[in-house]
Amino acid sequence: MKASPERLAQLSRMEEARRQTQRQIDMIDRQIIRRMTTLIPQLGRKRSGYRRGKLPDPRAFLERYRSNLAAITAERQPEIDALSRKLARQDAAIEMLRARCAPESRPARDDPECKDECPSPADCRPRKRHGAAA
Repeated sequence: MKASPERLAQLSRMEEARRQTQRQIDMIDRQIIRRMTTLIPQLGRKRSGYRRGKLPDPRAFLERYRSNLAAITAERQPEIDALSRKLARQDAAIEMLRARCAPESRPARDDPECKDECPSPADCRPRKRHGAAA
């Protein structure tokens, strides 16, 4: 069965929705990184041991950094988990639609006529090229 224009349009919409979900996850990661970046100067100020003639413990800064990162990440974890589950569902739906769309129009990976480039963008899976090592 050949891929109909409606199915190709649906596949395109699904792929765009997946990209938007991935952008949301990336945005949350950037927000966490930005908050941690603003906290770094505050984490490094606790040097009371140096005033008493002792060198500051470098592990203490790392422990404070990790505990703050865990706290900030825990605040956003439900949102991250929900988006990750949504992304997995979208990936599965896209793969099912691709499988139903045009299985015979895509060359097999073992096909000797298959070149490094995909025949069309609709037939190519993201981040995978025909003939590439799996």
